[in-house]
Amino acid sequence: MSAAQTSLPAGFEALQPFVPAWAVESANDRLQRRLRSSEAERVAFFAAVQPLLADGLAYLDQTPLGEFDASQTRLMRLLLSFAHVALAVETQGEDEPKHAADARFITITRAPADR
Repeated sequence: MSAAQTSLPAGFEALQPFVPAWAVESANDRLQRRLRSSEAERVAFFAAVQPLLADGLAYLDQTPLGEFDASQTRLMRLLLSFAHVALAVETQGEDEPKHAADARFITITRAPADR
């Protein structure tokens, strides 16, 4: 991916390395990415996003959803992926592999965040 395809808004450069893997388009893509990820990948992503989450949400709230540019859309997709990963890291923890085994049979066909 080129820099233009992975760029994020100013202030969120620390999340740049996660764009190719985690800034995926749909809720089902986010679920599948979480299920394919290792614990180390989830923890690294969680640790990078968590301190920037409030700032990221505040930044995105300044622009109507339908008016996001490509960099804002990538940031939004990262934050949506964070929601999936936070469940695995904060709640399921060491039980994530057990939950993931069953979740592999789920297909999210439509979600409010998909546009």
